[in-house]
Amino acid sequence: MLLEPLDPNQRFRSRRQQARKRRARRRTVVVAVVAVAAAATTLGARFLTERDAQPAASSAGPTPTAAAAKPKPQAAPYPEEIRGVHVTMALASVPGKIDDYLSLAKHGLNTLELDVKDENGEVAFQKPRVPLAHQVGAAHDYYDPVEVARKAHAAGIYLIGRIVCFEDPVLTSNAPKYAIRTTSGGVWTTAAGLGWANPYDHRVWAYEVALGKAAAKAGFDEIQFDYVRFPTDGDLSAAVFPGKTNQSKTAVITDFAKYAGSQLKPLGVHVGADVFGLSATRNMGIGQRPKQLGQYLDTIYPMVYPSHFGPGEYNLPDPDAQPGRTVGLALRDFDRQVTGLGTRLVPWLQDFSLGRTYSLADVQDQIEAARDAGAEGFLLWNAAGLYTRGALAAK
Repeated sequence: MLLEPLDPNQRFRSRRQQARKRRARRRTVVVAVVAVAAAATTLGARFLTERDAQPAASSAGPTPTAAAAKPKPQAAPYPEEIRGVHVTMALASVPGKIDDYLSLAKHGLNTLELDVKDENGEVAFQKPRVPLAHQVGAAHDYYDPVEVARKAHAAGIYLIGRIVCFEDPVLTSNAPKYAIRTTSGGVWTTAAGLGWANPYDHRVWAYEVALGKAAAKAGFDEIQFDYVRFPTDGDLSAAVFPGKTNQSKTAVITDFAKYAGSQLKPLGVHVGADVFGLSATRNMGIGQRPKQLGQYLDTIYPMVYPSHFGPGEYNLPDPDAQPGRTVGLALRDFDRQVTGLGTRLVPWLQDFSLGRTYSLADVQDQIEAARDAGAEGFLLWNAAGLYTRGALAAK
């Protein structure tokens, strides 16, 4: 159903004030949880028994002091406003290229999102070692993750590692037991001929999270999962999911997010996921429901590229012709989904041309709309790694 049209000459009422209120609402639950946890800790301390409070007697002399508990790793603070770009592992392998991207800090950059595992199923590094990545031939030496993290932090840059989850031609070709299969027993592929790992297979989950742990160990600040969904193209009627349960697709993908968060957050990294730009507007049948995912993720990254919205979406004849308006309306739906969860919204914005040439004004229009909608920043996408000069300026 189409949404009611809004006045095209206005954005949202009291834009900045409304944005601040939305951010505060999203964090309400987090504050409440912290308060409850603190109260529980105090209550638990008050109910220690006298026996619990006394050291055990020993005829062998004084009881050795217990080893000090190892401090829990703390996640790096988020930038006040995320302003970042996507970088492929191939680009990162070019000598001096990471330095070039980090130098964008003087133009407003404060975040770098770098591929750990990409759409081709390749893993960017050999160490820290992930055994399955080596077994299937996915591990390469595109960059040294420890060195990249060191450089990023020295430049004051927040580092996000992107892991493409279920689209994985390398894993499915070299270890078909992890793949979605066909009715004839082969490896199912998308329309582009790419294998897709089985979302029901918890061994696949463990692989993706092991890659996240390796990146965390190397010094990345956040793990961002992409392609966290069921496939959308190819002959889906021929897809066979070994071990399929009666769970809904939404439950499967949400359970993966829960598992990933439980495994990675204790390591001192934030955890996020990329989702389709319409996933908050309607159920797309791929397992992505922001309200459910937001319970277990620190950040949701909606891919609200205006060129990807069809004519008539949000009552706009041509959403691509009104990039800021399109981004604002899409994020309105995301805000409704995650309000009260404490989940951050950071949209992916379009800095590439598809159908028409995108200008600096088009990119800035999207950024302004994201700010008006209360987003905690933005990431710019350009598969070629070429970004519009001036787009990363602070507000």
